[in-house]
Amino acid sequence: MVPISYHLILSGILFTIGVMGVLLRRNTIIIFMAVELMLNAVNLSFVAFARQLGSMDGQLIVFFVMSVAAAEAAVGLAIILSVFRNRETVNADELNLMRW
Repeated sequence: MVPISYHLILSGILFTIGVMGVLLRRNTIIIFMAVELMLNAVNLSFVAFARQLGSMDGQLIVFFVMSVAAAEAAVGLAIILSVFRNRETVNADELNLMRW
């Protein structure tokens, strides 16, 4: 059996890569991919703790997080596609549609 610390270390590494992707990248599609990576890192830690504690609660939370992540990805990609059609760019620095 694999110790829980291995899962948590992997989860921390994936979450850190996701945070770096959000902070350092300017392409909105890559930013959304980094957010999905962070959500999956948290899901991994939920499953690891649920396995360690012998409970199904963590796996139930993962189910809800995956449902919200799928909806977020669909809406986010639709917004990105709409903005790309209007502005012809997906660079986050050039997108100021919501500003006054």
